[in-house]
Amino acid sequence: MTTIYFFHGSLSSPKSTKIQRLLPIAESRGFQVEVPDHSSIRSADDRVADILSQDNSPVGDCILVGSSMGGYVATALSEHLKPSGLFLFAPAFYLPGYNVQKPIPHADKVSIIHGWHDDIVPVENSIRFAREHKSTLHIVDGSHALRENLDTIADLFTLFLS
Repeated sequence: MTTIYFFHGSLSSPKSTKIQRLLPIAESRGFQVEVPDHSSIRSADDRVADILSQDNSPVGDCILVGSSMGGYVATALSEHLKPSGLFLFAPAFYLPGYNVQKPIPHADKVSIIHGWHDDIVPVENSIRFAREHKSTLHIVDGSHALRENLDTIADLFTLFLS
C-alpha cells in the first residue's frame, strides 16, 4: 500500500489548511496517510534528519507532499526514499540557510504549485527548479499560503493521484 507523507511549512503544523483539505482526498482513494509534526523543529535540515533517524521512517512505496519548508524537506528526503511522487507547494528552494542549494528530485513524478504573489519564496525559484528538472509547474493567482487556491490545489492533487 502506498503511504502519503505530508510535510508542513516552517510556522505551520499538521493542522494546516492545505493538509486538512488534501488528507481526506488521499484517504478516500485508499492511501495510508502520515503527517509528522515538526512544529518544534525550526531547521529544515534537522527535520530531514529527524525523519531519517526514526524507526518508523518511510519505507516502501510512498508519495511525499510538502509546503514551503516542507517542500524542501520532501525533496531532500526523496534522495533517500525514492518516492513515486513529489507534490509541492511553494517549495523553499535556493534560499539561504538550507544545506542543499541545488535540490534534485528523486521521484517518478513531480508537480509544483506556486503563487504569483508569493512574498516568502519567489515564484522564480519554482520556475528555475521546474525548468532544471522538467517538472510540472502550476502558477496560480495566489500568495505564499495559497489559501485562495484550495479548490485548484484539491483538483490538481486528485489528478496527481490518478
